[in-house]
Amino acid sequence: MPKRADFVIGSERVAPGTRRTIHVPVSVLSDHTPVTMSVNVTHGRLDGPTIFVSAGIHGDEVIGVEIVRRLLRSPSLGSIKGTLIVVPIVNTYGFLNHSRYLPDRRDLNRMFPGSETGSLASRLAHIFTTEIVARCDLGIDLHSAAIHRTNYPQIRVSPNNPEMLELANVFGAPIIMQSPVREGSLRGSAKDLGIDVLLFEAGEGLRFDEFSVRSGVAGILRVLRYKGMVAGKGIAKAKATPQFCPSSKWLRAPTGGLLRTFRADGDLVREGELMASVSDPFGETDDDIIAPFDGIIVGRAVMPIVNEGDAVFHLARVKSVTRTEDMVEDLNIQLSDDPMFDEDEII
Repeated sequence: MPKRADFVIGSERVAPGTRRTIHVPVSVLSDHTPVTMSVNVTHGRLDGPTIFVSAGIHGDEVIGVEIVRRLLRSPSLGSIKGTLIVVPIVNTYGFLNHSRYLPDRRDLNRMFPGSETGSLASRLAHIFTTEIVARCDLGIDLHSAAIHRTNYPQIRVSPNNPEMLELANVFGAPIIMQSPVREGSLRGSAKDLGIDVLLFEAGEGLRFDEFSVRSGVAGILRVLRYKGMVAGKGIAKAKATPQFCPSSKWLRAPTGGLLRTFRADGDLVREGELMASVSDPFGETDDDIIAPFDGIIVGRAVMPIVNEGDAVFHLARVKSVTRTEDMVEDLNIQLSDDPMFDEDEII
């Protein structure tokens, strides 16, 4: 059997059967400090798919960085087939500044595919597109909610894409959301190149969440196993079929005041059920937020202070509350009991 060729990225080469971290030059700061995008490449001895896993496109979405850290410690990657490209922090600028955005105040996930001669955000998007995305057969992009909000673990897929819906079920996050591709997004730009991307959303900006981290690591390993890149030993299949939610609605604060929430992310609610109440600081008025339909809470605000019109709950429609409740409970128990993660770590 002929030996696989080296994997070339930037000006560096990664030999088959090895793992290397490559620092791809991005720019130079105003004080002449160089900025790079660090890329970990695991290049298997045997042929297989090339898949990228990215995190930190928004600099405040740190949960993806922790998912990647645990993924790279997995023994399953020791005999990988194909090539796994992992970028823990795409937006280094935002990560260092604890900010969602870049110094030019742009959202990187609205700048793809980017331009070699454009703005700072556009140039970074161009580097990521040409050096990472264009080399791959599939991508998994890790995100969280912004600060002061949290997301229940979910995979978002484009409508009318049965192949990605199948992969989303393999991933095994509790929820699958149907989400149109946005202009300028990584997912949309990759699709133009013929490359599909699974979008994983979980947790809160600038915070770790153990359940979300476990869901992300387990899901990525399941996809790698499904693609034939890693052996199945130690990688458990999801115990239940994820809940597919074709549509959702943000419920907003009816007035400004102090928010008291009675339901949490992942909770099932029935139409007409009380979810939260907004009170004035004197306790003289209460405006209730009522569930407009049967659904599951896939996102919510965590700040107790709201203005009128603020998004409070992201409610996804479900066909059967009882069936969804059983599915969620099975997946919650599996992720809590799964022994393949770093049990002794304090998050």
